[in-house]
Amino acid sequence: MARQNDIYSPAPHGKRRSTGSRVLVALLVLAVVSGAGYWGYTALAGDEGEDDPEVTAAAAQLEKFIGAWETGDAKAAASFTDTPSNAESLITSVTKNLDPSKTEITPGDGKKKTSGDVQFPFNVAMKIPGAADYSWDSRARVLKKDGAWLVEFNTPMIHPKMVAGQTLALQSQERASVLDANGDELRASSVVGAVDPKTGKGISGLEARYDKQLSGGAGGAKSVVVVDRNSGQVVKRLTKNSEGKREPVRTTIDPKIQEAAADALEGVSKNAAIVAIDPSTGNILAAANKPGGQNRALSGQYPPGSTFKVVTAAALLKQGMRPDDLAECPKFAYVDGQRFENQDQFVLPGGSTFRDSFAHSCNTFFVNSAGKLSESALNETSRAFGIGGSWDVGVTTYDGSVPVAKGVNDKAASTIGQARVLASPLVMASLAATVKAGEFKQPVLVPDAVKKKYEATDRLDPGVTSALREMMRATVTRGAGKALQGIAGEPHAKTGTAEFGNDTPLRTHAWMIGYQGEGNLAWSVLLEDGGSGGSDAGPIAAKFLAGLG
Repeated sequence: MARQNDIYSPAPHGKRRSTGSRVLVALLVLAVVSGAGYWGYTALAGDEGEDDPEVTAAAAQLEKFIGAWETGDAKAAASFTDTPSNAESLITSVTKNLDPSKTEITPGDGKKKTSGDVQFPFNVAMKIPGAADYSWDSRARVLKKDGAWLVEFNTPMIHPKMVAGQTLALQSQERASVLDANGDELRASSVVGAVDPKTGKGISGLEARYDKQLSGGAGGAKSVVVVDRNSGQVVKRLTKNSEGKREPVRTTIDPKIQEAAADALEGVSKNAAIVAIDPSTGNILAAANKPGGQNRALSGQYPPGSTFKVVTAAALLKQGMRPDDLAECPKFAYVDGQRFENQDQFVLPGGSTFRDSFAHSCNTFFVNSAGKLSESALNETSRAFGIGGSWDVGVTTYDGSVPVAKGVNDKAASTIGQARVLASPLVMASLAATVKAGEFKQPVLVPDAVKKKYEATDRLDPGVTSALREMMRATVTRGAGKALQGIAGEPHAKTGTAEFGNDTPLRTHAWMIGYQGEGNLAWSVLLEDGGSGGSDAGPIAAKFLAGLG
């Protein structure tokens, strides 16, 4: 018996194809119509090479069954079998459990005809989200009953590794966990991220960034298994999921501090974030977001407003100013025709000092002081705080930007954290941590993933950091940070109200940053579109610090 392997199209009705020899041929025509595949068998048999009408009729019935199965129409597929109710139930179960994005069924070798039936081999190939592509070989028996051809339905025909009462399903591989600093499972959702329940892959946060490590490597996170339909018990595993070693991701998050941060944001109606850092190491101790999902705490980009006056003050101190120097704080300041004003147009009395203007967050003093600074002074000073560097934190972060000023107006606005100055809550917590530590320590969230910490290209003079500490403490004891008065730990702070958008009047983000004089904790609070730093962000910061116990 000779086999012809070419793709073959049957002859038009009433015509004969000459084969030149005795042949028995099973041929495939595979096409795609409206996204669904179909296939048909054509057979020639007999000494004279005549078509075998029984094989052709059996193949036609199988083609209908297969076509419906491929498209996931269990009811239609079952209608071409000898036991429709059983067939529909199992095909529905398999399709629902595996939920393939594509099913393709093709014929195999070894068609066999006996009296009253024809057996056809076939291969089923499925693309299954969350699992490796899976295929298997099987055979279908088509019977002639009462003059009609029907596909004999039985469980092994759907998959030869199954017996009656079983079905196919997916079994998820348990992922390794994201851990806090104590080695317990971390539940800060916007930091940890999420896993797609369908594919088993991480889609956000650390779950996405470390998907390979947490899932065990490339390949499917789920395996195809045979299960008992009644008990759901796994009978046998048909595929392996990823074979790599699953390892947890260890973070620096302190669960107690994280909980206090999350609790402080409860009841807040605006988008908000809190970040806490250990100034001695740079370790990120908390990163809370309200609502969850977007990690604005670490990667948000915002004008920092008056919290940036810490950098401006450092630049002025470097130029020789001292906290006790007299500093006028008028209602307005004018720069090349542009008017700047203080919040609610407040003024400070005569005899006020640089310390007073910092503590009460006097915009006009800082704007009028811009003339003492070069176009690049703020950019250069910000480098000592690590701003604008490329931080290797172990997670995606926004590391701030302080461009060299373009003209006097740009420089004036930059002194109060406006214009093109941008930062994340992480950057501003790190800024406070730098004042506390006296030097920049790059923040870290996943220590094992950090290859090279960013090092600041400049350092703060000890006299500058000493003066900044004094002025940040004065902000709490006698200035805009009064919401923290009475809080244990000797808090130091700076408030910020950052304008954004084009509305009239301009809308504002509310900020407060600071550190504890007693203990190793620096922090920042951001309240999007939240009003005033002192009156709106301040109470949230107070609640956070009080929650630490």
